[in-house]
Amino acid sequence: MKKIYHIEGMSCAHCVARVENAVSEMPGVKKAKVNLKKANAKIKYDEQLVTEDAIIAKITETGYTATVE
Repeated sequence: MKKIYHIEGMSCAHCVARVENAVSEMPGVKKAKVNLKKANAKIKYDEQLVTEDAIIAKITETGYTATVE
């Protein structure tokens, strides 16, 4: 499964790294690529190991707001 998540509140490269690292560490996430200019993240994951809601919750834990595009 591959989805794009809109992320609000990021302002710098540190924000990007923080979200990428947090999401990438989740079991079932194969790849997370965050784009600061587009304010989104392309996340590839195994939907049997991690849910869309869990990914949104993880992004929220890092201090940002996320929704599925």
